[in-house]
Amino acid sequence: MPLRLSYFGDTTIPVEIEGLTPDWACDKSLDEIERFEIFHGNRKLPLAEMFKVHGDAADKNIDFEGNLFGVHWIGAHMASGSIHLHGAGGRHVGSQMRGGEIHVTGDVRDWLGAEMYGGLIHVQGNAGNLVGTGYRGSTRGMTGGMILVNGNAGDEVGHTMRRGLVAIGGSAGDMVGFNMIAGTVLIFGDCGVRPGAGMRRGTLGLFGPNPPQLLPTFRYAATLQPQFMGVILRDLRSRGFRVDESLLTASFDLHHGDLISLGKGEVLFRHAP
Repeated sequence: MPLRLSYFGDTTIPVEIEGLTPDWACDKSLDEIERFEIFHGNRKLPLAEMFKVHGDAADKNIDFEGNLFGVHWIGAHMASGSIHLHGAGGRHVGSQMRGGEIHVTGDVRDWLGAEMYGGLIHVQGNAGNLVGTGYRGSTRGMTGGMILVNGNAGDEVGHTMRRGLVAIGGSAGDMVGFNMIAGTVLIFGDCGVRPGAGMRRGTLGLFGPNPPQLLPTFRYAATLQPQFMGVILRDLRSRGFRVDESLLTASFDLHHGDLISLGKGEVLFRHAP
């Protein structure tokens, strides 16, 4: 039986539960878990003042219930186990996580998987801005793991990303892959302006029906059918992520850039016959 945390808080003030992970809770009694300190604004409170706690954390599985859109840092720093959010989540879901899995049935807010090191995050709904990015002032964003968003995402997906994979099933905002160091970002819907600006290495797959205008510091290289793309797309499908069947055999137009930086980045558009 998983540990079940049912949120009953009724407040517009942010609630932060950083540190409440399957790793921490697995050897704790329910009384100890209920006394875990959370923040309500700048006030410290025991977890039990806003969450009903029941079940058992020994198997490192935590289920969250309720409207958690104002609850932040869920799963931050986790290294193993699984978290299931049965609804929406707030900011910083899975921030700096090292392992394990987080599954969200609803939407999440900004900084999903920020500076993530490993593991899997799968969001069935939409995500906010700055998916898989570094925090302001950091030289690196996501350095490993996988983030899947079935819906849409906001601006700066993959900002300063170093390794790992981000896949957005719907549309994304501006500056996808901004200052990207390496890694892979796939956008299956449309995206906004300046994708790949400042990227050094890495791969952007922009597969929407309305390809964005690249900056003039990108150069067309070839039209091809890269084998690695088929491997990635089949892996995504095996994880329950929807992939258009025709993409598995499609050709792609490859562009290199950003030439104002190292210029070894790859941007792939679906080839228009």
